Amino acid sequence: MKLRGANILVTGGAKRVGRIIALTLAAQGANILLHYRSSTKEARDLCEQIRDYPVQAKAFKADLRKLFQVRRMVRQAWKAFGGIDVLVNSASVFFRTPIETLTEKEWDLTLDTNLKGNFFLAREVGLLMAERGSGKIINIADWAGARPYKNYLPYCISKAGVLAMTKGLARTFAPAVSVNAISPGPILLPPDLGPEDKEKIIHGTPLHRIGSPDDIAAAVKILIEGTDFMTGSILTVDGGRLIA
Repeated sequence: MKLRGANILVTGGAKRVGRIIALTLAAQGANILLHYRSSTKEARDLCEQIRDYPVQAKAFKADLRKLFQVRRMVRQAWKAFGGIDVLVNSASVFFRTPIETLTEKEWDLTLDTNLKGNFFLAREVGLLMAERGSGKIINIADWAGARPYKNYLPYCISKAGVLAMTKGLARTFAPAVSVNAISPGPILLPPDLGPEDKEKIIHGTPLHRIGSPDDIAAAVKILIEGTDFMTGSILTVDGGRLIA
């Protein structure tokens, strides 16, 4: 699939990794459908910036934890752009949840955002893509979905679910729609980490450095434009962290 002229829906696209993904794809000529939940100003500003390339860009607000809002956004986005060629499921929450103080509210927020919302969005878009006969879905997982670490267990569990979801949807939507995942390692570290903890993470990563959102955006480009013969695959971008 060629990036130029493709209509790409990026969730959580107003900030952090999602923002870099959106900008990177727009720079290659893709039209961007930018999902956001509460970052209204950031989403509108980014759309203005994206249109300078020049490509089309439009922001769509939805709480992915609520199925009726997911369906409404998909209908609006599909109609506005005449279809969606690629869905990049990058919306996510990530915060510290020690097991001793973990609440049901924190659990629900994490699982509903990172797994439930991503699944139902992929289902809604995937069904439309399958009916049309083509499309790509890219889920952003995490290396911790395969090797969970303490104090962030709901997050790790949600990302393990994304890995399983990717493989299951790949089988479900084949052959028309490919579904793959990117599994980042240390890209954006938790803000509460001290210098010693950061150094430990760097030392524990075989490439001895932290990655950047640009690395994830580059992986997204590979899955869109680099090959059309991958589905159900997990592309790990972690500096070797998973094998350490």
